[in-house]
Amino acid sequence: MTIWPDPERKLIARYIAGLNLRTQNSPIYYRQALNTFQDIAERHTTLDKDMLVAWLRVAPGRASTTRLHRTRIIDRFLDHLVETGAIERNPVTVLRGACHIKQCMPVWRALDSRDPDNALTELYQPQPFASVLGEMMSGHITLMRNRGYKYITQAVWLSRFDRFLQLNPALQEQPLEVMLNHWARAKTTRDHPNECEKLKRVLAKILRHRDPSIPPRRPDPWPAKEVVKQWRKPHIYTPGDVRHMLDIARSYPSPRSPLRPLSVYTMLLLGYCAGLRRSELACLDIGDVDFLVGTITIRQTKFYKTRILPLPDSVMAELRFYIEARHRAGGSLDPRSGLFWHEQRGDRYSKEAVAGLLVDVIRRAALKPPKGRTGPRLHDLRHSMVVNRILEWYKAGINPQERLPFLATYLGHRDINSTLVYITVTQDLLHQANERFRVLGAPCLQSRLEVGA
Repeated sequence: MTIWPDPERKLIARYIAGLNLRTQNSPIYYRQALNTFQDIAERHTTLDKDMLVAWLRVAPGRASTTRLHRTRIIDRFLDHLVETGAIERNPVTVLRGACHIKQCMPVWRALDSRDPDNALTELYQPQPFASVLGEMMSGHITLMRNRGYKYITQAVWLSRFDRFLQLNPALQEQPLEVMLNHWARAKTTRDHPNECEKLKRVLAKILRHRDPSIPPRRPDPWPAKEVVKQWRKPHIYTPGDVRHMLDIARSYPSPRSPLRPLSVYTMLLLGYCAGLRRSELACLDIGDVDFLVGTITIRQTKFYKTRILPLPDSVMAELRFYIEARHRAGGSLDPRSGLFWHEQRGDRYSKEAVAGLLVDVIRRAALKPPKGRTGPRLHDLRHSMVVNRILEWYKAGINPQERLPFLATYLGHRDINSTLVYITVTQDLLHQANERFRVLGAPCLQSRLEVGA
């Protein structure tokens, strides 16, 4: 039984009091939005789409962005009413479920449009795996995940193809090859041909699982090669660039979080010296650092790998200094606590926060433009670590080919082929390779010519 709207508006007052809002003005904004919402609700017999549209027409704030911002207050309040039993259902959640979407904001935007009914119709998304091939594809995803595979990317490919078939019902009676041909022509993005080729491989695997007599499909390498041609060439940071970025990180502006400059400095140091990914930096715990043997442990990263990396004494000294400063700032020394700890939130930095901070350091070092996705990337630190390490081996008279398996293990790669992708031929690297050939290869070649003569 619904008990809202309540004439005395005690539910609104109790809800706002329990939010523990930070600023003094926030309760005023909340009360204004919720009281206006209840005014409209009292004029309607049911809490439905028409009532939501009527509130949007009189919602505080003339600008559409202001009204849509207030809808977040309404969303949380309606969810609270459902949890406490004050109403039976959230009308926004009902509309979201009818459209088969996960977020509320697209529903609010549709309701705020000139033609809400038509906007909601355009917002509709087909049900997952409801096409003529949906059951077969959904069953294969379940099978592969039961075998221990994540199978996330493949599920996305199959889901997109399933949605395309549902939106084109005339194709559902056609052979699979015809469906795939129409899907290949549906988009003109540069990655779509490669995705279509991968989708064909997955579907061929599904069909062979159902009927082993079907001959295997020969893969077409051309789409993947075309995608590789369009990849951005990695930027190789020189040791001077890295030192400049470390200096920038040490002086990173952060008046509210005094520990942040040292955190960013240590992130950058580990990202380059250990060749860590941003997710690996974010997932490091205090207990992963072993000062007795001078190692850090990277747990369950890409390809389900865990690896233990030895680090130079200088890097371990910097880590010790950071952890001591972290403890003085109030960070926990629990081994399961995040190594890179956020003072204000009292929790670890997310991988998005790590990436944002380090990219900002690259921009401040004038190595990347102030805006846009052009210029050097954060992941290029791993490429730079590989190239600069090979240069050091050349200068020390070490054959890099003998050390590549160790480097692959250090980076967490499955095999040496993945590491070869990181080797970018620079002028310095080419010069060192030529010098090595001149010292070692040329005398051997000359001796063979003399023997032949």
